[in-house]
Amino acid sequence: MNMYSIIMAASAATSEAVAEHGEHVAEHGSGIFPPLNTSTYASQLFWLFVIFGVLLLLLAKVLLPRLGSILEDRSHRIADDLDTASRMQREAEAAELSYEQSLKDARAKAHNVAETTRASVNAEIEAEMETAELEFTKQMESAEAKIRKTREAALANVDAIAADTAKSLVEKLFAGKITLAAANKAVKASN
Repeated sequence: MNMYSIIMAASAATSEAVAEHGEHVAEHGSGIFPPLNTSTYASQLFWLFVIFGVLLLLLAKVLLPRLGSILEDRSHRIADDLDTASRMQREAEAAELSYEQSLKDARAKAHNVAETTRASVNAEIEAEMETAELEFTKQMESAEAKIRKTREAALANVDAIAADTAKSLVEKLFAGKITLAAANKAVKASN
């Protein structure tokens, strides 16, 4: 069905309902709306006051006290919650300050420990360096003494080696024999 046919069917149904209502009103007599009928005003006003009074009594004695107590409890609970929240906030701020102070103290203590450790390590290193330096100096002096002894021993044998070498050279070059004493005499004369 299209929209036009739906609207036309609704319009036809409405006109039939109005026609039936008109017939119904004609059967009952007058066409006055019942609450506006002046013959029933007294009973309508009586029941209005009775129902209004009962509703007013229910509101005053039952509903409003309950609502008042609920609102009062709620305001007390909100006030308590706000007090608790402000107390907790103060405690949190105090805890934060305490934490920051302990953190500062820990940093200062760590700095002091680091400085103390650094100073002790430097002192140990200097002591070990001095010990190593003294040991090195002793070893150096010992090595120099050995070198002096070896040099003196080598220099003492130089004359003997030179004399022996001169004897061997003369014998080889000139094909003659020379004595070791003559070779020693010649080496000492050349020095």
